[in-house]
Amino acid sequence: PVAKKSEHVILLHGLCRSSQSMVPIEEHLSKQGYIVHNIDYDSRSSSIPELSEKTLSVAFQNTHKASSVHIITHSMGGILVRDYLSRSRPKNLGKVVMLAPPNNGSEVVDKIGHWWAFKALNGPAGRQLGTGETDYIASLPLPDYPTGIITGTRSFNWINSCMIPGPDDGKVSIKSAQLQQAETRIIPATHSFIMNKRKTKDLITHFLITGTFPDE
Repeated sequence: PVAKKSEHVILLHGLCRSSQSMVPIEEHLSKQGYIVHNIDYDSRSSSIPELSEKTLSVAFQNTHKASSVHIITHSMGGILVRDYLSRSRPKNLGKVVMLAPPNNGSEVVDKIGHWWAFKALNGPAGRQLGTGETDYIASLPLPDYPTGIITGTRSFNWINSCMIPGPDDGKVSIKSAQLQQAETRIIPATHSFIMNKRKTKDLITHFLITGTFPDE
């Protein structure tokens, strides 16, 4: 195993998903020697700050004895982490890897976020994922902790892709996923199943060990 026994990893799934979606990452990291906490939360129940506070405050309480706590997120999970860490930073925070995060918002939300069906399906947090200067994501500071981003270029959702400028994964554009001072790797993967890719798992492991992705 590559990890010290005292290294923990928090997994945080995305909007309208569950902890089951992160099981491929959980199994991979457990085999590497990490103690993994695959967190489940009701992503459609509350706003982004309410979800992040409720979910991550408990997760960090449960990992306070770890030598370091890394975080792996999918989609909106990355926004929850950015939100929480902007207010509170555990002393044992390690590295953060975000899978397909809408770091600069979603053009899909811009176009159909006001629809009744969208609101009913995605809840208060989903409606906060717009790209505008007054949307919630724009208020979040950039990460000043080690952050790696893995995002994809395959789409099974041509309707969404028609609303998104440039290459995308069916939900999030490459441009939206990226952040200044955060290293990014782009792979051939869809938004919903990027966590299943062997390449994703290998990139995560490398980043947790070294704080960087391997040379391409």
